[in-house]
Amino acid sequence: MSKIYIIDRTGLKFNQICIVLSVATAFILNLPWLTGIVAAVLLAGTFFPKAGLFKLFYTYVVKKSGLLKPVISEEDMSPHLFAQGLGGIFLTLSYLLLTVFNLSLLGWIFSIAVLFLALLNLTFNFCLGCFIYYQLQKSGLFSAVPEAKRKNAL
Repeated sequence: MSKIYIIDRTGLKFNQICIVLSVATAFILNLPWLTGIVAAVLLAGTFFPKAGLFKLFYTYVVKKSGLLKPVISEEDMSPHLFAQGLGGIFLTLSYLLLTVFNLSLLGWIFSIAVLFLALLNLTFNFCLGCFIYYQLQKSGLFSAVPEAKRKNAL
């Protein structure tokens, strides 16, 4: 059974904007190390939601300054964390392909996939990672993330 959390949808959108801008910058300027940093940020925010750097910046700088207003929603945070984790894994693969294995084309394909999916979510409110999460849960391949791991997601 999923637990409902109070989620700031604007914070989720800000996170997606940061991903799009960071990955686009990494690609345009050919900065593989930046993909590694974004991967680390996403994975840290997945496993330790309160430690997500983009979320922290939104909460303590952007929201407090009044630049963006929160849009509150009640929903399960697990699909969002799962999607963010997938993004972090893809960017980790990208970083490794770019830096360790010297496979630039394949490495940038993984990065561009993350950029495209974050942009898709940002513009059309379709989260492929969330969709995959629900399909995996529906098929019985895995159950919902244990509540202890999700507590205080935001």
